[in-house]
Amino acid sequence: MEKRSNKYHLTLKLSQYANGETEPAQELELDFDNHDEIFTIIERMKNKNLFDTPEEATQFALGLKLFGEIKLKHRKNPLFDELNEVFPVFMKKLKSL
Repeated sequence: MEKRSNKYHLTLKLSQYANGETEPAQELELDFDNHDEIFTIIERMKNKNLFDTPEEATQFALGLKLFGEIKLKHRKNPLFDELNEVFPVFMKKLKSL
């Protein structure tokens, strides 16, 4: 039986380079699955007030969910060996806040 997952579509657009230029325009679109409901997690992160702004909480939640899902799918990849021990501890700590 296949696990069910939420399906997402993400659009990332570079609006301005560090030097102030806006060209060349760059945009990335990405479809991905995640076992969690990311919008709910973003709201939880905002409500925890762990960061200076709600935007930082959103960035953190989105980055963590994107990273975490790949880490979970590829947990046997040697790249994640060190993280496999500490990531669950980190997640428990985060959830307890």
